[in-house]
Amino acid sequence: MDNKKKPYSIDWLVIPAPEIQKARLFYSSVFNFQLEDYSDTFTLFKTGNISGAFDSSLKPSINSLSFSITVDDILEVSDKIIQYGGEIIKEKYSLGGKLGFCAQFADPNGNLLELYSTK
Repeated sequence: MDNKKKPYSIDWLVIPAPEIQKARLFYSSVFNFQLEDYSDTFTLFKTGNISGAFDSSLKPSINSLSFSITVDDILEVSDKIIQYGGEIIKEKYSLGGKLGFCAQFADPNGNLLELYSTK
């Protein structure tokens, strides 16, 4: 790697949310995202080192980019996902060796995402 060039980073993420109220409730309740309403169609969020927004003008797709949310306990968070209108698509599974575990879920707007945990 050329150490003379500054590395790029991903700092901003936009999540499609046609039903933005459901997205607000889901992500703040399940994952403790910090929210700030920008308008009726756009809500800013902050979690960990990532900021972003929910945008009601975008259409969710299960065949596009996805991301993982790191959690302490996949089974505990899976229950909260269901409680707040999401769906578990693939139950907790091992990545093999000491790489950890994942589970796939859909949020209330139909975005397909993953949970990740080391235990």
